[in-house]
Amino acid sequence: MRASEQEGSYPRPMLCREQWSSLDGTWEFGYDDADAGEREGWFSDVESGGFDREITVPYPPEAPASGIGDTGPHPVVWYRLRVPHGTLVPAGAPEGRTLIHFGAVDHRARVWLDGHLVAEHVGGQTPFTADVTDAMRPGAGEHVLVVRAEDDPADLCVPRGKQDWQERPHAVWYERTTGIWQSVWTETVPEQHIGDLAWTTDPTHGVVAEVTLARPVSRPLAVHVVLRLGDRVLAEASTVTTGRRVRVDLAIPALRNGIDRERLWWRPESPTLVDARVSVRDAATPAWDSAGAADVVDAVDSYLGLRSAAVGDGVFLLNDRPCYVRSVLNQGYRPRTLLASSGTDELRREVEMIKAMGFNAVRVHQKAEDPRFLYWADRLGLLVWGETGAAYEFGTEAVELLTREWLDLVRRDRSHPSVVTWVPVNESWGTSDIAHDAAQRHYVTALAGLTRALDPTRPVMSNEGWEHTDSDILGVHDYCADPAVLRARYGDAAGFDAVLNGPGPQGRVLTLDERQDERFAAGDAPLMITEFGGLSLKGDDGEFFYTQTGSDTQYAALLGELFGVLRTSPLVAGFCYTQFMDTAQETNGLLFSDGTPKLPLETIRAIVTGVKDGDAAGA
Repeated sequence: MRASEQEGSYPRPMLCREQWSSLDGTWEFGYDDADAGEREGWFSDVESGGFDREITVPYPPEAPASGIGDTGPHPVVWYRLRVPHGTLVPAGAPEGRTLIHFGAVDHRARVWLDGHLVAEHVGGQTPFTADVTDAMRPGAGEHVLVVRAEDDPADLCVPRGKQDWQERPHAVWYERTTGIWQSVWTETVPEQHIGDLAWTTDPTHGVVAEVTLARPVSRPLAVHVVLRLGDRVLAEASTVTTGRRVRVDLAIPALRNGIDRERLWWRPESPTLVDARVSVRDAATPAWDSAGAADVVDAVDSYLGLRSAAVGDGVFLLNDRPCYVRSVLNQGYRPRTLLASSGTDELRREVEMIKAMGFNAVRVHQKAEDPRFLYWADRLGLLVWGETGAAYEFGTEAVELLTREWLDLVRRDRSHPSVVTWVPVNESWGTSDIAHDAAQRHYVTALAGLTRALDPTRPVMSNEGWEHTDSDILGVHDYCADPAVLRARYGDAAGFDAVLNGPGPQGRVLTLDERQDERFAAGDAPLMITEFGGLSLKGDDGEFFYTQTGSDTQYAALLGELFGVLRTSPLVAGFCYTQFMDTAQETNGLLFSDGTPKLPLETIRAIVTGVKDGDAAGA
């Protein structure tokens, strides 16, 4: 199969297998407010436990789409599913291991199959896998899968993003998400198989594939990688390994030709994807050719984009070319599914709508979005700022939880060409005393450094919006709705110097380290206004917004002025408008909560790009 042309339903689009089965759908469900389920053995058999209702997975119980819609605080929930043996071990499947994958379970999860504990996981946004092979009851016609999820709404050390810790949503915080909120699926794989795959690309030379095998290597294995553009083989290479972690370097001769290079580069206006086939075989078998070889141990399909992301000379650089970033902030909360989505079609429509409005980038705010969203961003050409949900207290446990989850997210998403920037911390959330607390400064600086150590190929923000310590982009949040004031702040160097040396637009200083100031002065950390706007069209009491407008005409005029000031600033290298869509009580979206644009789409596009016909603004 060509992974770049998949229809988008496979939950892990960067590592595709053709044979898999979704376990999404109707499960048994129960609340465990007394936290008695483990003591009472709810996991032990099909008759036990307080499974007194049904839920539609992968929607959280707070969401209307789940069939429950209970938004009250329930720290512990249980799920149960009876799975036919033929679903876990399909007829004709080769002998191997049976895996059950979980896209995300918020926040702590324990998983049993047929009464045996098969997995434990901490991290509400990160995937994990249960190998259930040895737990399946011999000869059973069906198997019982049980999941316990724990998410204490009062624990502010837990990364939660926009999930409210109060009883009802307030200000910019929304309903909670408990338990399973991304897809669950199963597949049978060979005993030795590819467990992880990552790509590092150099758009002028080639590609590095990092392949991780699932089990210790008992005999020499050959790992073979083929890269194709359509039917054209761009590169292939093999290496022999006796260890689990393998690096395969692939030079791409076509990149030596300037014309071919331009065609191969991934960028928003031309999102070229290269298909990859990664295979493992016994090294003692005959040499490979591009058609393959016998005795294949395992094979997966993937894709990549040839592009680089960097900063320099005061601008954002894509493939070493200046790229003005026109971004919109997307909360990723939806009326019927909350933190989850209704599936790949909805995720594709969001990417298409963002591009149709004239943006070339999106900042997924305070959450790690479903990988299928990133797939559509890869395929359709949309830059993504990768972010995570914040914790709201600072301390040893909060540091440990967020750091672990963040590094897992970077590993999960680092191969997506659309992801061009990492944002581990936003607006000092979880580090509210950073200006006066050296420990908090060390923390955000260390997070930035750890991110670069894991992925040195993208810009990293140490603290988005203000109080930067070590950011590759000087992101500034400014919700001023007076175009004249914005022009005074960002119209020339003298105006911005006053901002940089003052309390900052939102009352927080912009930098906390002289080296950050030096990087900005040298052009090594370009200035971007990474949150602005927040206009509401006819906002009502009880709603949250930064500025209210009373009519379509006033709304359009003010939008146009604010975008125009930033777009024409000689200092600003990009912007991010707040926000894409009205979300819960926050009504400052360019779309209403049902996805309807507040202005004609062509009007929004002209405002965003400054080009009325829109044809010249596709980048």
